[in-house]
Amino acid sequence: MWNETGGMASIVDRAVGGQTGVWQESPLVGAGALLKKHQATASAAFRLSERPFLELVNVRGDTRDAAFVNAVQSVIGCKPPEKANTVARGNGYDMLWLGPDEWLVRSAAAHDAARTAPLQAKLGAGLSGVFASAVDVGSGYTVLEISGVRVRDVLARGCPLDLHPKLFGDGQCAQSHYFKASMTLLHTGADSFEIVVRRSFADYFVKIMLDAAEPLMA
Repeated sequence: MWNETGGMASIVDRAVGGQTGVWQESPLVGAGALLKKHQATASAAFRLSERPFLELVNVRGDTRDAAFVNAVQSVIGCKPPEKANTVARGNGYDMLWLGPDEWLVRSAAAHDAARTAPLQAKLGAGLSGVFASAVDVGSGYTVLEISGVRVRDVLARGCPLDLHPKLFGDGQCAQSHYFKASMTLLHTGADSFEIVVRRSFADYFVKIMLDAAEPLMA
């Protein structure tokens, strides 16, 4: 979403490429006030924040094709994970298994949207001539970070997955839903997760999650 008024309408805005009056805007603009209030009062029980403007690239290919695997590894720094619901980590990227021939690559740092997404460009060049694809989907999603000693309890209120640490731990991911919003969930630490959610659901997602967390915050 672009805000060409020059105003800082959301909790996370930033100038794009130094262009005056052009701003990159967080999809959480509708929940900005609520999120600011939460972050001001968040406790060790639960905390939610956004990791805005990360690169997200959907990759399709066949791991039986050495050319595909080598091309991905040369850019990402790791091979595509073949085991269901697992994550491979490379040079500043995580590669999440979504299906037997599909992955989501997430960058560790934000990128400048004024330029062509560097990850997609690198993967596209590397996969040239290979029966595979790399599609930038970052503009259609955002990444939320949740943490705290009650984080699994908050997730359990709207997610059907069994998130016990023995079943869902380090190096794992899963596609599921939280109440009515689909999501991709990534385990990042003992009491922390990242959530990839469609920007069209981001406002609803934050509101429903904070509402679910409120009784557990004490």
